[in-house]
Amino acid sequence: MTGLTLRGGQEAGGLATGGVAEPRRPRPLRMLFIAVALAACFVAIRLGLRDAPLLWFAALRAMIAGVVLVMVAGVQRRPMPSGARAWGLITVLGLVNVTVAFAAMFAGVSELATGTAAVLANAQPLLILLPAWWLYGEAVSLRTAGALLAGFAGLVLVAVPGGGGSGAALSVLSAVAITGGTLLARRLGGLDVIMAIGWHFIIGGAALVILAAAVEGPPVIAWTPRFVAVLAFLAVVGTAVTTVLWIIEARRSRLDVLTAWTFLTPVFGIVLAAMVFGEQPTGWTASGLVTVLAAMWVVVQPARERIPARERIPERRAPFRRARE
Repeated sequence: MTGLTLRGGQEAGGLATGGVAEPRRPRPLRMLFIAVALAACFVAIRLGLRDAPLLWFAALRAMIAGVVLVMVAGVQRRPMPSGARAWGLITVLGLVNVTVAFAAMFAGVSELATGTAAVLANAQPLLILLPAWWLYGEAVSLRTAGALLAGFAGLVLVAVPGGGGSGAALSVLSAVAITGGTLLARRLGGLDVIMAIGWHFIIGGAALVILAAAVEGPPVIAWTPRFVAVLAFLAVVGTAVTTVLWIIEARRSRLDVLTAWTFLTPVFGIVLAAMVFGEQPTGWTASGLVTVLAAMWVVVQPARERIPARERIPERRAPFRRARE
């Protein structure tokens, strides 16, 4: 994790105003790792819910991830956030991106098929379009908007057979909260990314502890080897590492292209759920997944620069004019 995040801290510099001076395209291998790890998180959550109440499980995930990141940052002597504005932003980010997002995500997984929960919780590409344009001036082309709509339609084809109700609403709420967190991440310019993200997990996790104590009472957790392994993977790999990498990319990349990569998360989630839980996809799943992959391919393709006709034609006709002269 250290090698990746050291470079990430440098990449994200100069973003104190929340914008990106020269938006770049996300790194494909990094985004592929994030998509696979996040998909595995949905499987890990379902396994862990067999041994722990959902809110206490979510709180443990956040607190362990936060402590790990703050310890890594401390060993590397990274600067602590300072000032009311910095801590206020970290607190808001923690409450939105951790407290609300994790609570809704875990509750959604507990009520839906794993693949369906993964689909609905990854609706970021559509949710982020208007806010990214309004807040950061990232206009979206018709091609990109159409591809994102087609991709979401593909996700719906995959999700519908898995059921709906309150579980679906909670998963969508999780997607809304994560989208808010991605937008807020642009405001972390000037702060060390590892230290800031670590503290946002601790603050959001502390709020989850209070919520869990109020709703579920004292924690009743079966500390089986399975639960310990699941919690370790979920907190360190699926939360600490992936969130730091995601925030780094959110601070340097166009948000529409970045979030399009989350279309891959439910694809991998469905595959893993079929392998681990035997959740057999329906006949609609194949067509939905093909639509999703095609849409994502369109979005991540770099836009072609068109040369205006008035600049192009004279150069093409110049030899003929010289021949006549």
